[in-house]
Amino acid sequence: MTTPAELLELSPVMPVVVLDDVAHAVPVAEALLRGGIRVIEVTLRTPAALASIERIATAVPELVVGAGTVTAPEHAKQAVDAGSRFIVTPGSTDALLDAVAATGLPFLPGVSTVGEAMRAAERGCSVLKFFPAEAAGGAAYLKSIYGPLPGLRFCPTGGITVSSAADYLALPNVGCVGGSWLTPKDVLAAGDWQRVEELAAATTTLR
Repeated sequence: MTTPAELLELSPVMPVVVLDDVAHAVPVAEALLRGGIRVIEVTLRTPAALASIERIATAVPELVVGAGTVTAPEHAKQAVDAGSRFIVTPGSTDALLDAVAATGLPFLPGVSTVGEAMRAAERGCSVLKFFPAEAAGGAAYLKSIYGPLPGLRFCPTGGITVSSAADYLALPNVGCVGGSWLTPKDVLAAGDWQRVEELAAATTTLR
């Protein structure tokens, strides 16, 4: 099983994907894989999300698929049942983290403040999601907390673009960034899988 630390090393950018159509799941996953991406976070923001995870897990096993936007304890079991290999939460409550930890899957708990990061660390979580990254202080914020919290590593997500990703990836406490720009809604609606592959390939040299 992939550890949280290993998740951050799979690709410089972890695609954060919103799927409205289950039929898009496998083509998107295959395009990302062809572009050199080895991990995908499918957010539980649409009715198609869990079925999409299941299809990707079955048809594209080379791609490590996880469930994102896990916000309720019951989502954790649903993510496991769908075939998720990791879980990402946007924030951290005790009930949510208890449920996610009980799955046995690696997970990235979401934090946006020093206090939240310290509480996650107290629970044994040293690999975290920093969200919403740009709104919460961006790369400058993560750089400033490295001194007091050198043992923590982050996957910042939220508002990051291909042009700003390198600033985050240059930091010693950042392993990868989450990005939604690899799978734009209009590109998915058009079924332009070649464009998804091109966007994915452009990120592989960022780190």
